[in-house]
Amino acid sequence: MNKYIVSAICGCLFFVSGFSQDKNIEELLNEIEQNNTELKGYQSFVESQQLENRSNNNLPDPQLSGFYLPFGDNTTGDYTEYQLSQSFEFPTVYAARGKWNKSKSQQLAAAYANKRQEVLLKAKNTLLELAFLQKRKAIETERKTQSKQVFDQIQKLFDAEQVGILDLNKAKIAWIQEQFVVEQIESEIQILLSKLKTLNGGNVIDGVPSGIALPIKVGTVESLWQEKLTKDPLLQELKANESASLQKVKLEKNKVLPNVAFGYNYQGVSGSNYSGFYGGVSIPLWSSKNKVKAAEANYEFQQSHTEVATSLLYAEFQETYNRYELMLTKYNEYQTTMGNLNSEQLLFKAYMLGEYSFMEYYVELQFYRNASDKMLQMEKELQLLQAQLLKHQL
Repeated sequence: MNKYIVSAICGCLFFVSGFSQDKNIEELLNEIEQNNTELKGYQSFVESQQLENRSNNNLPDPQLSGFYLPFGDNTTGDYTEYQLSQSFEFPTVYAARGKWNKSKSQQLAAAYANKRQEVLLKAKNTLLELAFLQKRKAIETERKTQSKQVFDQIQKLFDAEQVGILDLNKAKIAWIQEQFVVEQIESEIQILLSKLKTLNGGNVIDGVPSGIALPIKVGTVESLWQEKLTKDPLLQELKANESASLQKVKLEKNKVLPNVAFGYNYQGVSGSNYSGFYGGVSIPLWSSKNKVKAAEANYEFQQSHTEVATSLLYAEFQETYNRYELMLTKYNEYQTTMGNLNSEQLLFKAYMLGEYSFMEYYVELQFYRNASDKMLQMEKELQLLQAQLLKHQL
Protein backbone atom coordinates (compact mmCIF):
# COMPACT_ATOMS: atom_id res chain seq x y z
CA MET A 1 0.00 0.00 0.00
CA ASN A 2 2.75 2.43 0.93
CA LYS A 3 4.46 1.66 -2.36
CA TYR A 4 1.31 2.76 -4.16
CA ILE A 5 1.10 6.00 -2.18
CA VAL A 6 4.73 6.93 -2.69
CA SER A 7 4.61 6.17 -6.40
CA ALA A 8 1.39 8.18 -6.77
CA ILE A 9 2.94 11.17 -5.03
CA CYS A 10 6.41 11.05 -6.49
CA GLY A 11 5.24 10.22 -9.99
CA CYS A 12 2.89 13.20 -10.18
CA LEU A 13 4.74 15.92 -8.31
CA PHE A 14 7.54 18.24 -9.32
CA PHE A 15 9.18 16.99 -12.51
CA VAL A 16 10.57 19.43 -15.01
CA SER A 17 8.94 17.26 -17.67
CA GLY A 18 5.68 18.31 -16.02
CA PHE A 19 5.64 21.31 -18.35
CA SER A 20 4.07 19.02 -20.95
CA GLN A 21 1.25 18.40 -18.46
CA ASP A 22 1.07 22.12 -17.73
CA LYS A 23 -0.36 22.54 -21.22
CA ASN A 24 -3.47 20.78 -20.00
CA ILE A 25 -4.08 23.28 -17.25
CA GLU A 26 -3.21 26.14 -19.61
CA GLU A 27 -5.82 24.92 -22.08
CA LEU A 28 -8.40 24.73 -19.32
CA LEU A 29 -7.55 28.24 -18.13
CA ASN A 30 -7.79 29.55 -21.69
CA GLU A 31 -11.23 27.96 -22.00
CA ILE A 32 -12.35 29.54 -18.73
CA GLU A 33 -11.02 32.92 -19.82
CA GLN A 34 -13.07 32.74 -23.03
CA ASN A 35 -16.28 31.62 -21.31
CA ASN A 36 -16.18 33.37 -17.94
CA THR A 37 -19.26 35.58 -17.54
CA GLU A 38 -17.57 38.04 -15.20
CA LEU A 39 -14.72 38.66 -17.63
CA LYS A 40 -17.13 39.06 -20.55
CA GLY A 41 -19.08 41.64 -18.57
CA TYR A 42 -15.91 43.47 -17.59
CA GLN A 43 -14.80 43.57 -21.23
CA SER A 44 -18.08 45.27 -22.15
CA PHE A 45 -17.60 47.73 -19.30
CA VAL A 46 -14.07 48.55 -20.48
CA GLU A 47 -15.28 49.09 -24.02
CA SER A 48 -18.11 51.40 -22.88
CA GLN A 49 -15.72 53.44 -20.72
CA GLN A 50 -13.25 53.83 -23.57
CA LEU A 51 -15.99 55.04 -25.93
CA GLU A 52 -17.28 57.44 -23.30
CA ASN A 53 -13.79 58.82 -22.71
CA ARG A 54 -13.30 59.40 -26.43
CA SER A 55 -16.69 61.11 -26.69
CA ASN A 56 -15.63 63.59 -24.01
CA ASN A 57 -13.00 64.91 -26.42
CA ASN A 58 -15.51 65.78 -29.15
CA LEU A 59 -16.22 69.34 -30.27
CA PRO A 60 -19.38 70.99 -28.86
CA ASP A 61 -22.39 70.96 -31.18
CA PRO A 62 -22.72 73.93 -33.58
CA GLN A 63 -25.24 76.55 -32.49
CA LEU A 64 -27.82 78.23 -34.70
CA SER A 65 -29.75 81.18 -33.26
CA GLY A 66 -32.08 83.72 -34.84
CA PHE A 67 -34.21 86.79 -34.13
CA TYR A 68 -37.36 87.98 -35.90
CA LEU A 69 -38.74 91.20 -34.35
CA PRO A 70 -42.00 92.32 -36.03
CA PHE A 71 -43.47 94.09 -33.00
CA GLY A 72 -42.74 97.52 -31.61
CA ASP A 73 -42.87 101.16 -32.74
CA ASN A 74 -40.58 101.24 -35.75
CA THR A 75 -40.60 102.81 -39.21
CA THR A 76 -37.83 100.84 -40.82
CA GLY A 77 -39.59 97.47 -41.11
CA ASP A 78 -39.21 94.14 -39.39
CA TYR A 79 -35.81 93.22 -38.00
CA THR A 80 -34.27 89.79 -38.78
CA GLU A 81 -31.07 88.28 -37.47
CA TYR A 82 -29.56 84.77 -37.37
CA GLN A 83 -26.18 83.42 -36.38
CA LEU A 84 -24.41 80.10 -36.91
CA SER A 85 -21.42 79.50 -34.64
CA GLN A 86 -19.00 76.79 -33.55
CA SER A 87 -17.18 76.99 -30.22
CA PHE A 88 -14.23 74.89 -29.12
CA GLU A 89 -11.59 74.75 -26.47
CA PHE A 90 -8.08 75.90 -27.17
CA PRO A 91 -6.55 73.37 -29.66
CA THR A 92 -3.86 72.17 -27.24
CA VAL A 93 -6.60 71.06 -24.83
CA TYR A 94 -7.78 68.37 -27.25
CA ALA A 95 -4.26 67.00 -27.62
CA ALA A 96 -3.80 66.94 -23.84
CA ARG A 97 -7.19 65.30 -23.31
CA GLY A 98 -6.35 62.71 -25.97
CA LYS A 99 -3.23 61.74 -24.03
CA TRP A 100 -5.26 61.65 -20.83
CA ASN A 101 -7.83 59.37 -22.50
CA LYS A 102 -5.01 57.11 -23.66
CA SER A 103 -3.68 56.85 -20.12
CA LYS A 104 -7.20 56.09 -18.86
CA SER A 105 -7.44 53.32 -21.46
CA GLN A 106 -4.24 51.90 -19.99
CA GLN A 107 -5.87 52.10 -16.56
CA LEU A 108 -8.86 50.14 -17.82
CA ALA A 109 -6.62 47.58 -19.52
CA ALA A 110 -4.64 47.11 -16.29
CA ALA A 111 -7.85 46.82 -14.27
CA TYR A 112 -9.15 44.16 -16.67
CA ALA A 113 -5.83 42.29 -16.51
CA ASN A 114 -6.08 42.38 -12.72
CA LYS A 115 -9.62 41.02 -12.81
CA ARG A 116 -8.55 38.35 -15.32
CA GLN A 117 -5.68 37.30 -13.06
CA GLU A 118 -8.06 37.08 -10.10
CA VAL A 119 -10.48 34.81 -12.01
CA LEU A 120 -7.74 32.59 -13.49
CA LEU A 121 -5.93 32.24 -10.15
CA LYS A 122 -9.20 31.14 -8.56
CA ALA A 123 -9.69 28.65 -11.41
CA LYS A 124 -6.12 27.36 -11.13
CA ASN A 125 -6.40 26.89 -7.37
CA THR A 126 -9.65 25.02 -7.91
CA LEU A 127 -7.96 22.76 -10.47
CA LEU A 128 -5.10 22.10 -8.06
CA GLU A 129 -7.58 21.26 -5.29
CA LEU A 130 -9.39 18.95 -7.69
CA ALA A 131 -6.19 17.15 -8.67
CA PHE A 132 -5.34 16.75 -4.97
CA LEU A 133 -8.76 15.23 -4.24
CA GLN A 134 -8.51 12.87 -7.21
CA LYS A 135 -5.16 11.69 -5.91
CA ARG A 136 -6.59 11.27 -2.40
CA LYS A 137 -9.55 9.35 -3.79
CA ALA A 138 -7.24 6.82 -5.47
CA ILE A 139 -5.32 6.34 -2.21
CA GLU A 140 -8.41 6.12 -0.01
CA THR A 141 -10.10 3.71 -2.43
CA GLU A 142 -7.10 1.39 -2.06
CA ARG A 143 -7.28 1.80 1.71
CA LYS A 144 -10.99 0.96 1.65
CA THR A 145 -10.25 -2.22 -0.26
CA GLN A 146 -7.56 -3.15 2.25
CA SER A 147 -9.91 -2.43 5.19
CA LYS A 148 -12.51 -4.71 3.64
CA GLN A 149 -9.92 -7.50 3.37
CA VAL A 150 -9.03 -7.08 7.04
CA PHE A 151 -12.70 -7.08 8.04
CA ASP A 152 -13.38 -10.22 6.00
CA GLN A 153 -10.45 -11.99 7.65
CA ILE A 154 -11.59 -11.03 11.15
CA GLN A 155 -15.13 -12.10 10.29
CA LYS A 156 -13.77 -15.56 9.47
CA LEU A 157 -11.77 -15.61 12.71
CA PHE A 158 -14.86 -14.51 14.63
CA ASP A 159 -16.93 -17.23 13.01
CA ALA A 160 -14.22 -19.69 14.06
CA GLU A 161 -14.39 -18.21 17.59
CA GLN A 162 -10.72 -17.18 17.43
CA VAL A 163 -11.39 -13.48 18.09
CA GLY A 164 -14.02 -11.62 20.09
CA ILE A 165 -16.84 -9.34 19.06
CA LEU A 166 -14.84 -6.24 20.01
CA ASP A 167 -12.18 -6.93 17.38
CA LEU A 168 -14.88 -7.62 14.80
CA ASN A 169 -16.66 -4.34 15.59
CA LYS A 170 -13.41 -2.37 15.44
CA ALA A 171 -12.54 -3.84 12.04
CA LYS A 172 -16.03 -3.07 10.75
CA ILE A 173 -15.85 0.52 12.03
CA ALA A 174 -12.46 0.99 10.34
CA TRP A 175 -13.95 -0.26 7.05
CA ILE A 176 -17.01 1.98 7.40
CA GLN A 177 -14.80 4.98 8.12
CA GLU A 178 -12.83 4.36 4.95
CA GLN A 179 -16.07 4.12 2.97
CA PHE A 180 -17.18 7.45 4.40
CA VAL A 181 -13.86 9.09 3.54
CA VAL A 182 -14.17 8.01 -0.10
CA GLU A 183 -17.79 9.19 -0.28
CA GLN A 184 -16.83 12.53 1.29
CA ILE A 185 -14.03 13.01 -1.23
CA GLU A 186 -16.40 12.22 -4.10
CA SER A 187 -18.81 14.86 -2.76
CA GLU A 188 -16.01 17.45 -2.53
CA ILE A 189 -14.94 16.62 -6.10
CA GLN A 190 -18.48 17.31 -7.34
CA ILE A 191 -18.50 20.64 -5.49
CA LEU A 192 -15.24 21.68 -7.16
CA LEU A 193 -16.52 20.57 -10.59
CA SER A 194 -19.59 22.74 -9.99
CA LYS A 195 -17.36 25.71 -9.13
CA LEU A 196 -15.36 25.14 -12.31
CA LYS A 197 -18.57 25.00 -14.31
CA THR A 198 -19.60 28.38 -12.89
CA LEU A 199 -16.19 29.86 -13.67
CA ASN A 200 -16.51 28.45 -17.20
CA GLY A 201 -19.69 30.41 -17.86
CA GLY A 202 -22.02 27.52 -17.04
CA ASN A 203 -20.24 25.11 -19.40
CA VAL A 204 -19.03 21.74 -18.12
CA ILE A 205 -15.25 21.44 -17.99
CA ASP A 206 -14.05 18.44 -19.98
CA GLY A 207 -10.65 16.82 -19.85
CA VAL A 208 -9.68 17.82 -16.30
CA PRO A 209 -6.25 16.25 -15.66
CA SER A 210 -6.08 13.62 -12.93
CA GLY A 211 -2.70 14.97 -11.85
CA ILE A 212 -1.00 18.32 -12.23
CA ALA A 213 2.80 18.52 -12.15
CA LEU A 214 4.56 21.79 -11.50
CA PRO A 215 8.30 22.56 -11.72
CA ILE A 216 10.07 22.41 -8.40
CA LYS A 217 11.93 25.73 -8.73
CA VAL A 218 10.38 29.17 -9.05
CA GLY A 219 13.61 31.18 -9.28
CA THR A 220 15.33 33.42 -6.76
CA VAL A 221 13.32 35.95 -4.81
CA GLU A 222 15.09 38.86 -6.54
CA SER A 223 14.61 37.61 -10.10
CA LEU A 224 10.99 36.67 -9.44
CA TRP A 225 10.23 40.09 -7.96
CA GLN A 226 11.78 41.88 -10.93
CA GLU A 227 9.61 39.77 -13.21
CA LYS A 228 6.53 40.69 -11.18
CA LEU A 229 7.39 44.40 -11.39
CA THR A 230 7.12 44.26 -15.18
CA LYS A 231 4.22 41.81 -15.52
CA ASP A 232 2.00 41.87 -12.44
CA PRO A 233 -1.35 43.51 -13.36
CA LEU A 234 -1.84 45.08 -9.94
CA LEU A 235 1.53 46.82 -10.12
CA GLN A 236 0.81 47.84 -13.71
CA GLU A 237 -2.52 49.29 -12.58
CA LEU A 238 -0.75 51.39 -9.95
CA LYS A 239 1.64 52.74 -12.60
CA ALA A 240 -1.28 53.44 -14.95
CA ASN A 241 -3.11 55.36 -12.22
CA GLU A 242 -0.01 57.45 -11.60
CA SER A 243 0.46 58.14 -15.31
CA ALA A 244 -3.20 59.14 -15.72
CA SER A 245 -3.00 61.56 -12.80
CA LEU A 246 0.07 63.20 -14.37
CA GLN A 247 -1.75 63.61 -17.68
CA LYS A 248 -4.65 65.14 -15.76
CA VAL A 249 -2.30 67.82 -14.44
CA LYS A 250 -1.19 68.64 -17.98
CA LEU A 251 -4.80 68.75 -19.17
CA GLU A 252 -5.89 71.16 -16.42
CA LYS A 253 -2.98 73.45 -17.22
CA ASN A 254 -4.06 73.56 -20.87
CA LYS A 255 -7.67 74.25 -19.89
CA VAL A 256 -6.56 77.53 -18.37
CA LEU A 257 -6.26 78.82 -21.95
CA PRO A 258 -9.39 80.58 -23.34
CA ASN A 259 -12.11 78.84 -25.35
CA VAL A 260 -12.66 80.10 -28.89
CA ALA A 261 -15.80 80.55 -31.03
CA PHE A 262 -16.22 81.31 -34.75
CA GLY A 263 -19.34 81.75 -36.82
CA TYR A 264 -21.44 83.55 -39.40
CA ASN A 265 -23.89 86.40 -38.59
CA TYR A 266 -26.69 87.94 -40.69
CA GLN A 267 -28.77 91.05 -39.86
CA GLY A 268 -31.49 92.49 -42.09
CA VAL A 269 -34.13 95.26 -41.90
CA SER A 270 -36.30 96.97 -44.58
CA GLY A 271 -34.43 95.59 -47.56
CA SER A 272 -31.03 96.34 -46.07
CA ASN A 273 -28.85 93.64 -44.59
CA TYR A 274 -25.49 93.08 -43.08
CA SER A 275 -23.60 89.78 -42.88
CA GLY A 276 -20.15 88.67 -41.86
CA PHE A 277 -18.05 86.58 -39.55
CA TYR A 278 -18.41 86.18 -35.82
CA GLY A 279 -15.62 85.46 -33.38
CA GLY A 280 -15.16 85.38 -29.62
CA VAL A 281 -13.03 84.11 -26.77
CA SER A 282 -13.84 83.20 -23.18
CA ILE A 283 -12.02 84.65 -20.23
CA PRO A 284 -11.28 81.70 -17.89
CA LEU A 285 -11.35 83.54 -14.60
CA TRP A 286 -13.46 81.13 -12.56
CA SER A 287 -13.86 77.75 -14.31
CA SER A 288 -10.26 76.64 -13.81
CA LYS A 289 -9.78 77.98 -10.30
CA ASN A 290 -7.95 75.45 -8.05
CA LYS A 291 -8.32 72.65 -10.64
CA VAL A 292 -4.60 72.58 -11.44
CA LYS A 293 -3.75 72.48 -7.73
CA ALA A 294 -6.27 69.67 -7.20
CA ALA A 295 -4.79 67.66 -10.07
CA GLU A 296 -1.25 68.18 -8.75
CA ALA A 297 -2.33 67.08 -5.26
CA ASN A 298 -3.93 63.95 -6.71
CA TYR A 299 -0.74 63.18 -8.64
CA GLU A 300 1.31 63.45 -5.45
CA PHE A 301 -1.17 61.13 -3.73
CA GLN A 302 -0.91 58.57 -6.54
CA GLN A 303 2.89 58.63 -6.36
CA SER A 304 2.78 58.05 -2.61
CA HIS A 305 0.11 55.36 -2.96
CA THR A 306 2.15 53.51 -5.60
CA GLU A 307 5.22 53.52 -3.37
CA VAL A 308 3.34 52.31 -0.27
CA ALA A 309 1.30 49.68 -2.15
CA THR A 310 4.43 48.35 -3.88
CA SER A 311 6.20 48.03 -0.53
CA LEU A 312 3.25 46.15 0.97
CA LEU A 313 3.04 43.86 -2.05
CA TYR A 314 6.75 43.11 -1.80
CA ALA A 315 6.43 42.26 1.89
CA GLU A 316 3.51 39.94 1.14
CA PHE A 317 5.39 38.39 -1.78
CA GLN A 318 8.51 37.79 0.32
CA GLU A 319 6.43 36.19 3.08
CA THR A 320 4.82 33.82 0.56
CA TYR A 321 8.23 33.02 -0.96
CA ASN A 322 9.73 32.24 2.46
CA ARG A 323 6.79 29.98 3.33
CA TYR A 324 7.23 28.19 0.02
CA GLU A 325 10.97 27.64 0.56
CA LEU A 326 10.45 26.38 4.11
CA MET A 327 7.70 23.99 3.09
CA LEU A 328 9.72 22.77 0.11
CA THR A 329 12.61 21.89 2.41
CA LYS A 330 10.30 19.97 4.76
CA TYR A 331 8.60 18.26 1.85
CA ASN A 332 11.92 17.07 0.45
CA GLU A 333 12.78 15.62 3.85
CA TYR A 334 9.45 13.79 3.96
CA GLN A 335 9.90 12.55 0.41
CA THR A 336 13.39 11.22 1.11
CA THR A 337 12.25 9.39 4.23
CA MET A 338 8.98 8.04 2.87
CA GLY A 339 10.56 7.02 -0.41
CA ASN A 340 12.73 4.47 1.38
CA LEU A 341 9.86 2.90 3.31
CA ASN A 342 7.31 0.28 2.47
CA SER A 343 5.72 0.36 5.89
CA GLU A 344 2.03 -0.06 5.11
CA GLN A 345 2.59 -3.04 2.82
CA LEU A 346 4.94 -4.68 5.33
CA LEU A 347 2.45 -4.10 8.14
CA PHE A 348 -0.35 -5.61 6.10
CA LYS A 349 1.74 -8.71 5.33
CA ALA A 350 2.75 -9.03 8.98
CA TYR A 351 -0.87 -8.79 10.04
CA MET A 352 -2.02 -11.35 7.49
CA LEU A 353 0.70 -13.71 8.80
CA GLY A 354 -0.59 -13.26 12.34
CA GLU A 355 2.44 -11.37 13.67
CA TYR A 356 0.24 -8.46 14.84
CA SER A 357 -3.11 -8.34 16.55
CA PHE A 358 -5.73 -6.16 14.90
CA MET A 359 -5.24 -3.30 17.38
CA GLU A 360 -1.45 -3.43 17.08
CA TYR A 361 -1.76 -3.42 13.29
CA TYR A 362 -4.31 -0.60 13.30
CA VAL A 363 -2.27 1.69 15.59
CA GLU A 364 0.91 1.20 13.55
CA LEU A 365 -1.02 1.64 10.30
CA GLN A 366 -2.50 4.98 11.39
CA PHE A 367 0.97 6.35 12.12
CA TYR A 368 2.24 5.68 8.61
CA ARG A 369 -0.99 6.76 6.96
CA ASN A 370 -0.90 10.05 8.82
CA ALA A 371 2.65 10.59 7.57
CA SER A 372 1.59 9.82 3.99
CA ASP A 373 -1.42 12.14 4.29
CA LYS A 374 0.80 14.87 5.68
CA MET A 375 3.13 14.53 2.73
CA LEU A 376 0.24 14.73 0.27
CA GLN A 377 -1.17 17.78 2.05
CA MET A 378 2.23 19.47 1.88
CA GLU A 379 2.33 18.78 -1.84
CA LYS A 380 -1.01 20.53 -2.30
CA GLU A 381 0.05 23.52 -0.19
CA LEU A 382 3.29 23.78 -2.17
CA GLN A 383 1.35 23.90 -5.43
CA LEU A 384 -1.04 26.55 -4.10
CA LEU A 385 1.85 28.68 -2.81
CA GLN A 386 3.60 28.33 -6.13
CA ALA A 387 0.43 29.38 -7.96
CA GLN A 388 0.32 32.49 -5.76
CA LEU A 389 3.98 33.30 -6.43
CA LEU A 390 3.60 32.86 -10.19
CA LYS A 391 0.16 34.38 -10.63
CA HIS A 392 1.65 37.21 -12.72
CA GLN A 393 2.40 34.60 -15.40
CA LEU A 394 -1.27 33.77 -15.88
